[in-house]
Amino acid sequence: MRIVPIAFLTLAAMSFVSCATTKPLYNWAGYEQAAYGYLKNLDEPSEAALIKAYQDIIAKKADGTGTRKAVPPGVYADYGYLLLKQGKAKEGKEMLATEIALYPESQPLVARILEMTK
Repeated sequence: MRIVPIAFLTLAAMSFVSCATTKPLYNWAGYEQAAYGYLKNLDEPSEAALIKAYQDIIAKKADGTGTRKAVPPGVYADYGYLLLKQGKAKEGKEMLATEIALYPESQPLVARILEMTK
């Protein structure tokens, strides 16, 4: 019965292949920790850390750590919202416009952000 050894070898080979790691689509550059800190504390230092994380993500978009070599969806929108909250209307609206240019499906979200900040 040669079927059993062949089946065993096939299953063993498949298990080794499934253990390989895949490269992430985007470089998140410490976003998770900064976002958690911001949502937990809601204070100026945690907001500054989150803004720094967004700036790092945007600066590192093409560093090769993400397969898309692009800023993740929502980053420009959230960063733009924080800038608008800080009174930096011009920069905030530029970030929101960039979000729509890269991810047109985000237009309803961006429109809502602009409505909230009027």
